[in-house]
This record gives sequence, structure tokens and C-alpha cells, in this order.
Amino acid sequence: MYKTSTCGCCKKWVEHLQAAGFRVAVHDTVDVAGVAARYRVPRRLATCHTALVQGYVVEGHVPVDVIERLLKEGPEVAGVAVPGMPPGSPGMESETPAHYQILTFDQSGRTAVYGSR
Repeated sequence: MYKTSTCGCCKKWVEHLQAAGFRVAVHDTVDVAGVAARYRVPRRLATCHTALVQGYVVEGHVPVDVIERLLKEGPEVAGVAVPGMPPGSPGMESETPAHYQILTFDQSGRTAVYGSR
């Protein structure tokens, strides 16, 4: 997982994954946008952190159950993303959660809705 060294919500997202049994290697970087670009995350989906999970790119505050579903189903996509930093998503806990979508994306930048909360 790549993030800036000062990102508190990124640290909370890591804790969310660890609580579900994922081992997370954290790499601090000053160029989060560059990391997202390297892994071909569409610019409109880029957020504060990018992770790699068993060959998939996981961008932003994706819930762990969605990552588990992705790994189980194995769709032919490059990755999954939660654009922005929606209140109520893992790492962005809030008393007033927002409705948000979880999107898949492919190497050409096409997206599709994979779920919503």
C-alpha cells in the first residue's frame, strides 16, 4: 500500500484490513499520484492511497468485504476503487455517512459499478 507519511485516514484503512486478517506492507511516498498513474488508475478515481492485492489495484477507501469479493470472483478488471474520500467509508468513519459507489476499472480506463454503500 502506498500513501503519504502523514495520512491519518490511510492508517485507519490499513487497520481496517489488518482487523480482517490481511497483512499490509506500507510504503510512504511523496508522489501518491505517480503511484496511481503507474498502476493505471484512471485519474478521476485516484485518491490518497493505492494498494496492490493479489494482482489487483485497490484505490482508496474500499471496504474489506469488497476486496474479499473481488478475490473470490476474480473478474477480469485491473482493480477496484472508491473515488474521493466519502464519509462513512473505511478509514473515513463518520456519524453522517455518505452514499458512495465502488467501481471496477480496466486497463483502458473503463469503469463499472461493483457495489454501493
